[in-house]
Amino acid sequence: MGYVTDEIRALIGVEGPVQTADLPLDAERLRRFVQGAMEDDPVHWDDEEARRRGYGDVVATPLFPLHASRRPSGTADPLDRFRDEPDWDGIGGEPFGGLPPLDLPLKRVLNGGTEARFHTLAKIGDVISSQSRYVDIYDREGKSGQPMVIQVIETHYRNQDGELLATIRNTLIAR
Repeated sequence: MGYVTDEIRALIGVEGPVQTADLPLDAERLRRFVQGAMEDDPVHWDDEEARRRGYGDVVATPLFPLHASRRPSGTADPLDRFRDEPDWDGIGGEPFGGLPPLDLPLKRVLNGGTEARFHTLAKIGDVISSQSRYVDIYDREGKSGQPMVIQVIETHYRNQDGELLATIRNTLIAR
């Protein structure tokens, strides 16, 4: 017996809302990110080196767009939930990428993998937006015979000109 109903199957292709970073990328924000990621390539802070290597200007790391949006000041920290539920798996609450949640009795969610394609690097001044969509949702049986629902979600990251920066494909396993 599968859990993927016609109603759930109808969500394939559905897009979540466009989510836009609250601030454009600036040199200080990039500096903090690069230091936190322990990235030592000077194209991320040295204009001359970035020009010499053909970037034109300082560029962000390929994964920066995934971290461009931040929780607005004054809002609750989603990880505060661990205080009341120490066994919480970190999934839940806000649906992935603002997508409609799946109505499933399966409450355990596992990361089934992430694929990343990088198209161009963000630059100082870029305002980064993302939009997710369900690519596929299907039933599957685990090795032990346990039912699972596989969700494949693709997120596109773009700058203010609509230029594609990155495409990330996440696979989630509900069981």
